[in-house]
Amino acid sequence: MAEFDFDLFVIGAGSGGVRAGRMAAAMGVRVGMAEDRYLGGTCVNVGCVPKKLFVYGSHFSEEFENAAGFGWTVGKSTFDWPTLRDNKTKEIERLNGIYRNMLVNSGVNLLDGRARITGPNTVEVSGTQYSAERILIATGGWPYVPEFPGSEHVISSNEVFYLDEFPKRAIVVGGGYIAVEFAGIFAGLGAETSLIYRGDLFLRGFDQEVREFTAEEVAKKNISLRFNNNIEKIDKQADGSLLAHLTDGSTLEADTIMYATGRVPNVMDLGLENVRVEQKNSGAIVVNDQFQTAEPSVYAIGDVIDRIQLTPVALAEGMALVRNLYAGKNQQVDYDLIATAVFCQPNIGTVGLSEEKSRELYENVDVYKSTFRAMKHTMSGSDEKTFMKMLVDRDTDKVLGVHMVGPDAGEIIQGIAVALKAGATKAVFDSTIGIHPTAAEEFVTMREPAS
Repeated sequence: MAEFDFDLFVIGAGSGGVRAGRMAAAMGVRVGMAEDRYLGGTCVNVGCVPKKLFVYGSHFSEEFENAAGFGWTVGKSTFDWPTLRDNKTKEIERLNGIYRNMLVNSGVNLLDGRARITGPNTVEVSGTQYSAERILIATGGWPYVPEFPGSEHVISSNEVFYLDEFPKRAIVVGGGYIAVEFAGIFAGLGAETSLIYRGDLFLRGFDQEVREFTAEEVAKKNISLRFNNNIEKIDKQADGSLLAHLTDGSTLEADTIMYATGRVPNVMDLGLENVRVEQKNSGAIVVNDQFQTAEPSVYAIGDVIDRIQLTPVALAEGMALVRNLYAGKNQQVDYDLIATAVFCQPNIGTVGLSEEKSRELYENVDVYKSTFRAMKHTMSGSDEKTFMKMLVDRDTDKVLGVHMVGPDAGEIIQGIAVALKAGATKAVFDSTIGIHPTAAEEFVTMREPAS
């Protein structure tokens, strides 16, 4: 048997790679790992963690306004961008340290540098060659920005967390999670904000009613929604501001233009040409149910295989891979009923099928829904509303999907995801006694289908 420097070499210290490396090392596997940019990956450094901290920060402007109805007199408030930015950076650096300690303490040999595959069992990092019985690619995704006249003046989600100055006017381009979330962040922190999307409605793939309701609520937050539109070119003006020329013939001035137009697999300069790894047109690495590529010694997990681009999915894939390789298991990741949240304002939480998909797959679908003003806002004066929706197969009473737009939607839907995973029927929801007074209790008190 050939002797290798490592049993497993992991390229990328993001969520999936770190989990796989730590688990394998705990089993006595000799693990090497290389990361050249973000220890902890996108999620920890320029993704979900700092983004949610920014969402928290941006929501205070509404809380100050809402406080008046409860008897609080709040003086003139001001926002200091460097404080939020730098406190966020300190927290991320703290998390980076935790990740490094976890890896090193678990026995992983962590290498700082870009790893490049040079053969089926060899990797080069900073000029040094390492051999490994197996190689795991866990390099995640990378923001995609199209090329057009002036595209060099825009930023992506990588740069937005470290801006030198907070913009007075911001444009966000895109229609997915990141675009909708950052439109809310910019607006909440005081920027005059426009969201531009080439389609007729953002959040494609979500339940249509959820999309429509969210658009109505987002528009209440001083965000200008410009659907069926796009930027043709950007001119940098003498004062440093940016002039965006739109496809509808209008122009918009901004201090910052952020593109959130999707993410692509991060496969640049990985050395994939040196092995028999197959890729889709998008660049995504093709793997089988065991996350093995066409090169038997090379595996891949997470966003780089572009199945479902969510941190918990990458974690689940990493754990399944290690259990199968080193613990004799035959575990497959269940991609069914994966809950997700969009941290726009108000939040979206969803699990299961949309109404459109439910009707496509089932003959008789009952739709239960409720729109209401949260108890808090009966006194705050805010016009924000909450929307809840449940899809049920009338023939079996099985709950097919649950959707919510409103405060803490992600927290509520996480619990409901457990119920759906367990096969809950509508009768189970109906027999569950609610927690009063909460918004969540609405899910167990919706008795009559709307359609």
